[in-house]
Amino acid sequence: MSLIQLFDAHFHIIDNNFPLIPSHGYLPDEFRVSDYKTKTEDLKISGGAVVSGSFQGFDQDYLISALNKLGSDYVGVTQLPVNTPDEELLQLNDLGVRAVRFNVERGGSEKLENLEHLALRVNELAGWHTELYIDSSKLKSLYFLLKDLPAVSIDHLGLSKLGFETLLKLVESGVKVKATGFGRVDFDVKTALKEIVSVNPNALMFGTDLPSTRAKRPFRVEDLNLIKESFDKEVCNKIFYENALDFYKAEI
Repeated sequence: MSLIQLFDAHFHIIDNNFPLIPSHGYLPDEFRVSDYKTKTEDLKISGGAVVSGSFQGFDQDYLISALNKLGSDYVGVTQLPVNTPDEELLQLNDLGVRAVRFNVERGGSEKLENLEHLALRVNELAGWHTELYIDSSKLKSLYFLLKDLPAVSIDHLGLSKLGFETLLKLVESGVKVKATGFGRVDFDVKTALKEIVSVNPNALMFGTDLPSTRAKRPFRVEDLNLIKESFDKEVCNKIFYENALDFYKAEI
């Protein structure tokens, strides 16, 4: 089965022309828009989501620059302080930003105590959703909050087996999960993907996670093949394209 369309729901652009903040002593190598296009030229990507990393903090200039270079088929996922003015939020929305991210694992984002307020605010004001980089082992204490928020996604399959049952419960309530970072998790990816699809076939959204900063094993084409071998064409199209396109409200 050939891959027809791919919306890359999770990747990073790292441009040294813009400020970078060491995250736990780590600074990533540069990975510009041109590097991303070269790396993915054989993947038939028709759009995607640029995600702000811990090392980019609240900087919006790099993201605006990346979106301008990538074009209107791409959207942004940013990190914002809770007191960001409405006018700035709406300006970012006009420029293609569609979500706010809470990086629980690495930092660089707003504090978790402000999750509910900011998530509700950006959704009401601009229709944005909220993304969390979080280990599934930490989801139990947030379960009732997350399941009641209007739109939420969890990065990298939740990272760990511990807490995966809570992740599945959230999927049942409508939370999306990024099929990304296969080299970051501590469980069998194929089994996890099938369990998520069995609960909600509209939940999974594939992303390359390029350039796979700090991953034990970076993205490889075999990650795509694993999905193609595990599901029929209809489900694959959902995972590779339709689910993310709908969630990000991308205009492709």
